[in-house]
Order: sequence, then C-alpha cells, then structure tokens
Amino acid sequence: MIDFVVHDEGDSVGVVVVEGVQAGDNITGWIMDQDKEIQFTAASDIPIGHKLAIKPMKEGDTVIKYGVDIGKVVADIGKGEHAHVQNIKTKRW
Repeated sequence: MIDFVVHDEGDSVGVVVVEGVQAGDNITGWIMDQDKEIQFTAASDIPIGHKLAIKPMKEGDTVIKYGVDIGKVVADIGKGEHAHVQNIKTKRW
C-alpha cells in the first residue's frame, strides 16, 4: 500500500495520500518519475494531503515539491516529520 507520493527523487517532500498516518507508523512512498518505492517511519502525525519530509532539512534550505521550489525551511525538519506552515514559509514575502 502506498501512503505518500513523491514526484522525483530530487524532491525533499512527499504528499500523504491516506488517512491516519501517525508517528511511529512504517510508511511507503512511491517516487513517480523513477517508479520506485521508499520506506521509513513517520516521525509525526500527518494528515491526508499534507507534506512530509523525505529527507532531513535544515533552516534556510529550499523545499522542493513536484520538482518546484515551494519555499524555505524556517525550522529544522527531520525525515518523516510533518512539513507545513510551522517549518516552511514562502520566499515571496
């Protein structure tokens, strides 16, 4: 079963596609462009449709989703953590 999707292995986040991902769950993601799966443990609860970090990111890093720069990290994000407004901000303002 696929729990999250990633566009390209160069992305830094994926999108959760199932309900109920909880910290400690073993989750599986599908990297679409390379047609391969990745697996790791969710580090926080993540709602369906929200982003999760597929690799650790440090404050100031650029966040890539679907091959596009979607913002900057404003608080360190560990692999498997919820990536959202608490740790990512747009670069527009």
